[in-house]
Amino acid sequence: MIVLGIETSCDDTSAAVWDGQTLLSNVISTQLVHRNFGGVVPELASRSHVRLVVPVIEQALSEAGLQMRSVKGLAVTYGPGLAGSLLVGLSLTKGLSLSLGIPFVGINHLEGHIWANELAHPDLRPPFIALIASGGHTQLVHVREWGHYAVLGRTRDDAAGEAFDKVAKWLGLGFPGGPVIENLAAGGNAKFVRFPRAFLEEGSLDFSFSGLKTAVLNYVRSIGPAKTRQHLPDIAAAFQAAVIDVLIAKTLLAAKQTKAKCLCLSGGVAVNRALQELLVERGRVENVQVLFPPPALCSDNAAMIARAGQFYLEQGRFSTLDLAPNPSLNL
Repeated sequence: MIVLGIETSCDDTSAAVWDGQTLLSNVISTQLVHRNFGGVVPELASRSHVRLVVPVIEQALSEAGLQMRSVKGLAVTYGPGLAGSLLVGLSLTKGLSLSLGIPFVGINHLEGHIWANELAHPDLRPPFIALIASGGHTQLVHVREWGHYAVLGRTRDDAAGEAFDKVAKWLGLGFPGGPVIENLAAGGNAKFVRFPRAFLEEGSLDFSFSGLKTAVLNYVRSIGPAKTRQHLPDIAAAFQAAVIDVLIAKTLLAAKQTKAKCLCLSGGVAVNRALQELLVERGRVENVQVLFPPPALCSDNAAMIARAGQFYLEQGRFSTLDLAPNPSLNL
């Protein structure tokens, strides 16, 4: 089954074509306008999706060497995400489904991130632990089998990616914060200052990054602008280390509690090389395999939506036209 995937949950407009064995295309258009505001502006995001979604779909089909009539199924993100952004992709998908007479299925964006690992590692089989770490989500999921998930832990306040973005903004580094902090941290001393790690109750797999954000803000205010500029790499390294320590400790604890022998990273934060390398190193000590997708499959992308969609469409599990966007959808 050739599936066209459509992803418009936040500020990336994406379309991808998956033929059941090969990813034929995966086009992602990132909305750069939000860099002027230090974060995603929902109204601007939805307007940009309206302008971009059709050209992006056309490009995905062109790169795949196919026409729309070759598509036999549609998959679209219907939550979680920004309501207006989700509405654009879902509305267009319904229209295509009606006009072409083909089925569509709504996909949970978080489940899509889990499937991104299968795209990168076709031999991946459950059970395994998935750490989804992005700008909007930080969750630990026990993937018992495809389509059946147990959320073991989630953030109680800010997501890991959101913490990177906010700290970068306070340090005057721009948006998005993850890449610039990672680059700065590579030349910094992570032991220059020790920021707090919120491990919460003993045995808890939940996350909390709001206290860490506040600690960085208070520290920067205490040392002043001049010293902050002088030690930007050190502050970035110390902050990044605090986030990574918690992510790794909780992920390995989840593996221990479930006796899982495989860990999968996904989401935008998963591209962080320091996180990848340290988790692989710690996983080797614990005899746990660690996998992660390439960067293009870590960001919000339609390839993961198309792959998840094929799983459901081939089982005859379709969505109906009354499917509505669900900005707060849980896994």
